[in-house]
Amino acid sequence: MAGDPAGDGLAERLRAALGAITMDGSDGRRPKANYAFWGTQPVAQFNEQPGSTVTDGPIDKPKTVADVCKEPYGLPQNFEWVTCNIDSDAELKEIYELLSAHYVEDDDNMFRFAYSKEFLRWALQPPGYQQAWHCGVRVAASGKLVAFISGIPATVRVNACALKTVEINFLCVHKKLRHKRLAPVLIKEITRRVNLHDIWQAVYTAGVLLPKPVAECQYWHRSLNPKKLIAVGFSRLAPRMTMARTLKLYKLPEAPQTPGLRQMEDRDVPQVTALLASYLRHYLIAPELSEEEVRHWLAFQADVIYSYVVESPETGRVTDLLSFYTLPSSVIGNDQYDLLKAAYMFYTVPGATPLPQLMNDALILAHSTGHDVFNALDIFENEKILKELKFGIGDGKLRYYLFNWRVARDIPASKVGLVML
Repeated sequence: MAGDPAGDGLAERLRAALGAITMDGSDGRRPKANYAFWGTQPVAQFNEQPGSTVTDGPIDKPKTVADVCKEPYGLPQNFEWVTCNIDSDAELKEIYELLSAHYVEDDDNMFRFAYSKEFLRWALQPPGYQQAWHCGVRVAASGKLVAFISGIPATVRVNACALKTVEINFLCVHKKLRHKRLAPVLIKEITRRVNLHDIWQAVYTAGVLLPKPVAECQYWHRSLNPKKLIAVGFSRLAPRMTMARTLKLYKLPEAPQTPGLRQMEDRDVPQVTALLASYLRHYLIAPELSEEEVRHWLAFQADVIYSYVVESPETGRVTDLLSFYTLPSSVIGNDQYDLLKAAYMFYTVPGATPLPQLMNDALILAHSTGHDVFNALDIFENEKILKELKFGIGDGKLRYYLFNWRVARDIPASKVGLVML
C-alpha cells in the first residue's frame, strides 16, 4: 500500500506459503478446476450451488467411534508414527527445530515463522488437550522428527450451533520430504485420532484458497518500528517519504491513555469470561470459552500473550479487555537483524472505552514491549477503525475453513469472532 511501510503483507505471505504443504492450493484468488485431495474430503466444494443448503449441518453421514479404524494410516517405507510429548523438553525442542527450519516462509525466502517453545506449550496444551493429537512422523532408522500436525479441543459456535471441534494447526513437513506426499496422510491420521474421541468437526485457517472457505478475512499491518521494518525488507519507504517523516507518522505516545488500564490478573478471570461471552454473541462464528479456558488463553505471559483489562475507578468492575500475542519471524540473510517481533491482535472487547482508543493503547503497549509491527484481521469491529489507527492493508487474505460442516451462507469478515493462532 503506497505510503504505508507495513503494507507488504508478511503475515499472509507466510500463511499463503502453507499451501505448498496443505496441498491443492490455487493461486489464492480463484478456485482450481480440480482438488485431488480436498475433493475427497467432507468439506464444502466450489461446484455446489450457492444457497442450495437450507440449513447448516454435517457433510458426512453420521458415524460412531466403533466405525473408526483403530490402526494408523500407512506411511511410506522407513517412516513411523509417533505421539509427541509436549511436556518433554527434548521432544518440544524437536518440534521447535522442525517448525523453525521447515514451517512456512514467504515467497522470497526472507522471513520464517519462529515459534518459541513457550508459545508452543501455550498453543498446544489448553484445557482438555489430548497428547494423541500431537502427531508426528519420524525416520525409523534415525528417529529424526520430519513431520508434525496438531489438534486442540475447542467449542466453536457456528451460527446457532455449538460444535465440539478441534482446531488444526502446525502442519509441517521437512522440505526434502514433500515429494513423499506425507501431508495428506497427516491430515487423515489426525482426523482418525480425533474421531476416536467422538469429535467429527474441525476448524482451520490458511492463506491459500481451498474448498471451501466459510469466511475470508484481510490482514492489516501497523508499523511500530518502521526503521527496522524497512531495513529487513518487510516494507519499503513510501514514495516522496523520508525516513524522518515516516518515523514521525508512526510515532506513538509513551504510555497508554485509558484510566484504569492494567495487566490482567487471575482474579479478573470470572469477569473477563462473562465480558467475552457477552461480546462474542454478536458474531456468527466464535468460541465458547469456560473460565478455565479464559485463564489459559489470557493469563499474561511475556513474549507469548499480553492481556490487559480496564478497571472502572468508580465501581472496580472490569469494563474492557485488550490482548495480543507474540509471534516472531526469523529474518533470513540480513546482517543487521535476525528476528522480527510481531504482535497479533487477540481478543479485544470494548465496553466503557471506545474501540479506537482501546486499540491505540494496544499499539502503545506492543511498542513498549519491543514489538516491531502489529497485525490485525478485519474481523470483529476492526474494519471501522484500522485506517484511522494508520494500519495498512495487506496483500492477501486469511480463509477460515470447517471440516465436515457446511454453512448455508458464507460469513462476512465483520461477523467472525474467532481468532486462531
